[in-house]
Amino acid sequence: MLHVAVVGSGPSGVYAAQGLVQQSQVPGVRVDVLDRLPCPYGLVRYGVAPDHEKIKSLQNNLRTVLEHERVRFLGGVQVGPDGVPTSRLRELYHAVVYCVGAATDRRLGVPGEELPGSWSATEFVSWYSAHPDAAPDGFVLGARAAVVIGVGNVAVDVTRMLARGAAELSPTDMPQAALAALSHSQVREIQMVGRRGPSQARFTTKELRELGALPDTEVVVDPEELALDPAYTDPSGLPAAQRRNVEVLRGWATQPPRGGSRRIRLRFFLRPVEFLADQGSVGAVRFERTAPDGHGGVTGTGRYEDIDAQLVLRSVGYRGVPIDGLPFDAEHGTVPHLAGRVLRDNSVAPGEYVAGWIKRGPTGVIGTNRPCAKETVSSLLEDAPVLARRELPDDPLAALRAEGLRPVEWAGWRAIEQAELELGASLGRGVVKLPDWDSLLAAARARAS
Repeated sequence: MLHVAVVGSGPSGVYAAQGLVQQSQVPGVRVDVLDRLPCPYGLVRYGVAPDHEKIKSLQNNLRTVLEHERVRFLGGVQVGPDGVPTSRLRELYHAVVYCVGAATDRRLGVPGEELPGSWSATEFVSWYSAHPDAAPDGFVLGARAAVVIGVGNVAVDVTRMLARGAAELSPTDMPQAALAALSHSQVREIQMVGRRGPSQARFTTKELRELGALPDTEVVVDPEELALDPAYTDPSGLPAAQRRNVEVLRGWATQPPRGGSRRIRLRFFLRPVEFLADQGSVGAVRFERTAPDGHGGVTGTGRYEDIDAQLVLRSVGYRGVPIDGLPFDAEHGTVPHLAGRVLRDNSVAPGEYVAGWIKRGPTGVIGTNRPCAKETVSSLLEDAPVLARRELPDDPLAALRAEGLRPVEWAGWRAIEQAELELGASLGRGVVKLPDWDSLLAAARARAS
């Protein structure tokens, strides 16, 4: 009987677990899904915007897998130097599948990027999503204008959150402190800026249109700036998704002003070159006007524009980080692999596998993780006859407990869910997330004891 550890309980990890326990090629596979956090679901819990209830409902599908009789959730388990070494996992399990995502943000590499008031979009998302490692409140404090650098779906999400009011945010599971801060925010001008043109923006049309549906918010697009994109005048040659984006932007560029207490400006062909300080914090961002280079990229024009902002959110992509004990491709931010099998010095490392962003890089949508995990599971099952020859402890969890670990099991997670439901009821809201390690662990331990 094969016993597998899956490190990471986001979509890629859960899909890997699902593939292992629902196949018939190797019967009776057992899976322990380990996560550093006491809560499962990864970015579905801590990355999907609070007002995207339909996407967040994917948790129900992931829950079904984690409640399978041969799947065990073990939260609060750190893998690496400050926790369980990867070498120890290999001693406890026939195979280990690492599904740890891309845990950090890409940098712009421009002067002033570290000024107070400059944050990665991920830090902002973690705050309003109640990630226990999130920075304390202070994002919108004292800010009147914000700049979001990037034109992907995450950039649209954080722009939308900055423009939402209390009435729209209160029904969500947003933590109370973030709700209060955003409800009292004085940010009235939000500029979302991309270095290339509208035809190359990475947001989906559905996300883009949501900006135009925000109450009391005007969306402004400069038709002359859009026209710098050769595909803007005639978008017929674009793929359907990009063509729809251009059509939405064209509609906004030609509509009369509708007014509103907040304004979102969508800007293109501007590249950040410096963050400018004002009394020790960010006060503006200097951009260089760019122009298409004829090869899908852009080139600088030597013309500059300063945009005032007391809050800057950088949304230019994610990047994987090394896993202690595993090889790492620093250029791509991934673990080298062959169809999901970890490669050490170009040779397959028996019993070690990867899936998700740490395998392929931060690309695709949630559903992209399913075929990615399927490929990895297929490789693992092909290797199963060799892997199963190793003798293991009867129960890895007993061994981990003997070494001092106190994992949050499924009952502990259900206790956290109940505590969040009770917190919401006490505040006159629905479910409200617990925002810190102490409250999460206290809820899990109280019910477990």
